[in-house]
Amino acid sequence: MRVSVGIAVTMLVALSIGLATFVVHSLWWTTARENSRMLAAEINSQIANTVRIEVGLTLRSAEAAWAAVRTTFVQNVITTRQADKREFVFLSQLQAQPNISWILFGWPDGDFFAAHRLGDSGLEMIEIDDEIRDRMLRRDRYIFIPGDIQFEEREFTSTAYDPRDQAWFRNFIDRDAPDWIEADSLPGSQKAAYAFAGPIDVNRRRQGVLAVVIETDRLSRFLGTLRPGEFGAAFILDADGHVIAVPDPNADEITPARMGEGHLYEVAKLAGDALLGENADRATANSTIRIVDHDVPYAVALTPLGFYGWRVATVIPESAFLSGIDKTLVNLIYVLIGVVIVATGVAIWLVRSVVSNPLARIVEDLNKVERFDVEQIERRPSNLSELANLSAATANMAAGLSAFRKYVPTDLVRNLVAEGINTQPGGEVKLISVLFCDVAGFTGLSEKLGPRIVQLMEPFFSAASSAIARHDGTIDKFMGDAVMAFWGAPRQDPDHAENACRAALDLVAAVAAADIRDDNGQPLRIRLGLNTGEALVGNIGSDQRLNYTAIGDVVNVASRLEGANKAYGTSILIGPATRKAAGDTIVVRELDTLAVFGRTEGLVIYELIAMTGEFKGSTDWIETYEKGLAHYRRKEFDRAASAFQTAEKMRGGDPVSAIMKKRALDFHTEPPPADWAGVAIADTK
Repeated sequence: MRVSVGIAVTMLVALSIGLATFVVHSLWWTTARENSRMLAAEINSQIANTVRIEVGLTLRSAEAAWAAVRTTFVQNVITTRQADKREFVFLSQLQAQPNISWILFGWPDGDFFAAHRLGDSGLEMIEIDDEIRDRMLRRDRYIFIPGDIQFEEREFTSTAYDPRDQAWFRNFIDRDAPDWIEADSLPGSQKAAYAFAGPIDVNRRRQGVLAVVIETDRLSRFLGTLRPGEFGAAFILDADGHVIAVPDPNADEITPARMGEGHLYEVAKLAGDALLGENADRATANSTIRIVDHDVPYAVALTPLGFYGWRVATVIPESAFLSGIDKTLVNLIYVLIGVVIVATGVAIWLVRSVVSNPLARIVEDLNKVERFDVEQIERRPSNLSELANLSAATANMAAGLSAFRKYVPTDLVRNLVAEGINTQPGGEVKLISVLFCDVAGFTGLSEKLGPRIVQLMEPFFSAASSAIARHDGTIDKFMGDAVMAFWGAPRQDPDHAENACRAALDLVAAVAAADIRDDNGQPLRIRLGLNTGEALVGNIGSDQRLNYTAIGDVVNVASRLEGANKAYGTSILIGPATRKAAGDTIVVRELDTLAVFGRTEGLVIYELIAMTGEFKGSTDWIETYEKGLAHYRRKEFDRAASAFQTAEKMRGGDPVSAIMKKRALDFHTEPPPADWAGVAIADTK
């Protein structure tokens, strides 16, 4: 009993895959969703609290340092202008508070002093004063040594920095209380920083503004120590949703945080834009959002930190949440594994024996049909009615194609199928090389031999087909005794001109080697023309009948060049475009300038002699001929005739040299018109 392929495959898929997929995905999705939400909430709570505590400690340390320095000034322990004591106070605060990056002081007259931490290895003192080298910026660098600091170097640089132009000074010089402000510019630094700044009054006189600065790179360093899940990270966003601190354990005042690196940074940035951007509602409480970046889903939780509108963003891939349900999934897999093994074993046996093997054999037969290898195709027995019918249809199709292939160029069909060219009328302009070939004296032979001409021409057409196919050409058509072929379509061929030349030379050699003779016993002679250029290539014809061919001027010129061989006594003539495209791969002789039939302008034509790597003789006769041609074009006809005669002798007989010598002598006797340009006129096709 035969059953259809559709019923067999449907039963197999529905039984083994449908049931297992439904059970696994239903249980997995329910468990994963609940565990993901619970795990995300727990991780976010822990990270947010940790970051909030760290930010609070950092802010309080800055405020405490500001208060300590202010007390020193207000209680007249030192004055703001006592440089050495002021340096000691600032340095001691930087050493005592590792999260502080700067301590600044600006005077109303524009003088400026700052202590700046240089990572964990040292610090620097920066001062701008009228008494310092035309108000240059003095920078003293120190390094930390156990229990003390050591002076390293001093340098002076020109500067336009004025504390009075900075927000941390300008906004507090006329105020009575300190506060936090974003420090947008510090000497030699463009890092993101926030300053706790306020005025300093001594004996009711305003001395200037004191500021303690925290760089966000210090917060990035702290974030680098956190591990929210195996693959997550925590970021700090400002009030506008911009990322200002990223996890980087190496960040400090010297080493900037690696902003903009990694997928997690991009996800945090997208979350900030979505929840806190200019076009979004500003949430005051915790917010959660799902972001998909590069096809990977992430869970992002934003929690306010209570300072400057900052929020901590915890970014964790959703896949990390699934670790809690691995055990559940394993248990489910154990339950299903037995069912799947049994179902898979039965399915494999059924599909291989009933479907796969018979279908594979039919596919193999169809591949042979595609390649036109149809002689060995036979019917394949099968228990499935569809496969049995398909095999029978394939065998019948192969029998029909076996006869049909004699009427179409099978190589062309293979190439058209390989290139995916539709069997619809149409074409495109391509750069190709075209070959025309015909048999010398065919008209007379056909009149003499009548039907016997078919037996005479069969070896010629076989040799032509083999030579063209061997060099990747496309046979367009056979026209009586003529063959048209082209290179460069349908298959791309960057060496189409070279391959066309090789095919032409091989064809001449193959006809000679086949020793094809006419009814008088004379060797069969062929003439070939080659030309290169753009042509319209494609399916030319109608919906009922198509011919994959090339049309255009390049085809017409190739045909005229083939006919021009008769006038010069040559075998292969090529056009200038073919000569240029083939380049140094061929040995040619520049033959003449010819106005082919149907054209008024002259065309430089060449005789193809050989391929460069296969030419063993001397080229002296070619050089001599081309010198004679140069004399001929300059109307030096006596010198041209002499050179042509020499070339004829050097070659041991050369019809072209003899023809050109006679033409030169005729012009020497009766000169051409004054406007003669050395162009010969072809008056026949």
